[in-house]
Amino acid sequence: MKDATPYPAINAVLSDWTEGVKRLLGKRIVGLYLSGSLAYGDFVPERSDIDLQAVVQSPLTEDELRSVEQLHRQIEGRCPQWANRIECSYVPLELVHELTPPATPRPWWGFGTFYAEAPAGNEWIINHYLLSKHGIALEGPDFNELVPPIDIDSVRRASARDLFQEWVPKMNDGEWLSNSHYQSYLVLNLCRILHTVIHGQPGSKKVAGRWAKATYPQWQSLIEEAERWAYGDKMNRQADAVAFLRFAVERVNETKLLSAES
Repeated sequence: MKDATPYPAINAVLSDWTEGVKRLLGKRIVGLYLSGSLAYGDFVPERSDIDLQAVVQSPLTEDELRSVEQLHRQIEGRCPQWANRIECSYVPLELVHELTPPATPRPWWGFGTFYAEAPAGNEWIINHYLLSKHGIALEGPDFNELVPPIDIDSVRRASARDLFQEWVPKMNDGEWLSNSHYQSYLVLNLCRILHTVIHGQPGSKKVAGRWAKATYPQWQSLIEEAERWAYGDKMNRQADAVAFLRFAVERVNETKLLSAES
């Protein structure tokens, strides 16, 4: 496998994962893909995650699930700097063809835990759109060969639904909001939602943050602090993050993008 990123340590992780999955699953693999900020060229070593997706011929067996879980534990054990910062889904090929979130869950590794049946949410079509535009094939065909064309308005609506279903409930979760990491994560995701819904194009956190600061300069200080945050830093902008969330709700409601769905 050629180097997929400018970071030798990350390329070693990607090689470990690719070769490990090939060893465990063999011809059952359709394709292995790198997505997220590493694919966009927007990676920040102090804060970004490694986002992966495996497409497989059919659902994994119980033995395969255990083997894949062990592989991830071994990789994060060998590379502790990336512990809890690798996310990976294992999607059967028939589910990849679905444009809406499938009812069937799929295996997902994230935050150091393996979930054999993780449900898909609004991020499904958003992630597949970004994979189709920016994904890097570590093994197998270009991701576009596996998915039907994705309409941008479907992505915009999914982003709007994500705002209300995933993020609005956080307004009343003081414990969650008190976490510096989550404050930063919320602010930057709100930038991406606004960029997708209002500007009409999904983008990286860096691109969305730059656009949001220019479009809504009253939030520049908050966004810049969220962008600077790194593991170990303190961020005490809980009230401002909630205010920005309310602002995002107002802007998205103005589009009436979801009015036909209600």
